[in-house]
Amino acid sequence: MFDNTPVLGRSESAELATNKVLRNTYALLGLTMIPTVLGAFIGLNVNFSIAQQHPFIFAIGAMAVMFGMFSAISANRNSSVGVVLLLGLTFLLGLLLGPILQHALHLSNGAQIVGLAAGGTGVILFTLASVATTTKKDFSFMGKFLLVGIILLIVASLANIFLQIPAMTLALSAIGVILFSGFILFDVSRIVNGGETNYVMATLSLYMSIYNLFTSLLQLLMGLMGGDD
Repeated sequence: MFDNTPVLGRSESAELATNKVLRNTYALLGLTMIPTVLGAFIGLNVNFSIAQQHPFIFAIGAMAVMFGMFSAISANRNSSVGVVLLLGLTFLLGLLLGPILQHALHLSNGAQIVGLAAGGTGVILFTLASVATTTKKDFSFMGKFLLVGIILLIVASLANIFLQIPAMTLALSAIGVILFSGFILFDVSRIVNGGETNYVMATLSLYMSIYNLFTSLLQLLMGLMGGDD
């Protein structure tokens, strides 16, 4: 007879490691909300006229800074420096919420729209994270589709900066909601199935999915429900 104890030991050890990564990811994700909210509060009082005057240059510059910070976080993912850089990134991204929040809150029902976007993001996150965690189904097959989708969405969004087509903005926002919801399912599934073993990188991926889901949902709701300024 064969002794299966070592195999079971490895399996249990892997599951414990996965659960630890998941717990640390959720804990760090919760912590990132503090600098995000602080940055957003400051952003509400910042003059973003340069973004309005040169939206394309501002968008490219912001993307360059973010990708630079992504690389720095990845390079330091196994140290506390990575955590500090991640929190710095979330503060910056909170600050960059300034223009869209300013626009939303100048609408007659702006506070309601922002609340609905935040609540909707929370519901989607909880639902999809629960699906990925409880079913433990491997959603890695979505990776290529999501990658192609995000590239096309970025290109179309940059093009619409020049085109300024309201219907296209609405359509891109709706696509963004679907796409980033898919990313949440993909991100949590990777953690649950051992595809991501570093909680800093797991938090970064999940945070970006949530952040972009919120902004997409906010833009969609502003297009559908926006009242007079």
